[in-house]
Amino acid sequence: MSGTLILVRHGQSEWNLKNLFTGWRNPNLTEQGEGEARTTGKALKAGNFAPDLFYTSALRRAQHTLDLILEEMGILNVTITRNIALNERDYGDLSGLNKDDARAKWGEEQVHIWRRSYDVPPPGGESLRDTGARVWPYYLTEILPRVLRGEKVLVAAHGNSLRSLVMVLDKLTKEQILGVNLATGVPMVYKLNADSTVASKEVLGDMSGAH
Repeated sequence: MSGTLILVRHGQSEWNLKNLFTGWRNPNLTEQGEGEARTTGKALKAGNFAPDLFYTSALRRAQHTLDLILEEMGILNVTITRNIALNERDYGDLSGLNKDDARAKWGEEQVHIWRRSYDVPPPGGESLRDTGARVWPYYLTEILPRVLRGEKVLVAAHGNSLRSLVMVLDKLTKEQILGVNLATGVPMVYKLNADSTVASKEVLGDMSGAH
């Protein structure tokens, strides 16, 4: 068995609360989101999952989540790698819009296709496949080699950037991934084999929709 990969979706953001499409826009965490991040830190500390390396996106809701996790774990003065490759899916023209307003403008069915299809992007934005096309190479070149060296790697990122990783790790089809929603602030702990396949997966504080 090789190392450990810990994936955490950021805590609730201000725009999650307001039901807005966020994408690459940059709202911060709500008070609830901060609490979710701290709970994640406590759960990881209680499970003795002390990471060696830390990755997050270029967006502050993920960065803030990671900072709070590390604070709760008592991990200070570490190097954090921030990269745009781990950013949330870009929602393009939908970014900043209320989801109900978007449905009123384009219709329920069209918005549903943009949100939940695998390869149909919203205007000016990315599909889940597009998101994976930047997440997967970064994972393969920067993150996976470190896990295979036996290190524990923590990635704090976003619902769709992490869904694209979960799709590969859990060997899900493009149809199966559509039904997967990742809960905010719930860590998924993967132990990988030497050939990069998954030896085990544990969802800490397993919540509805976190599978």
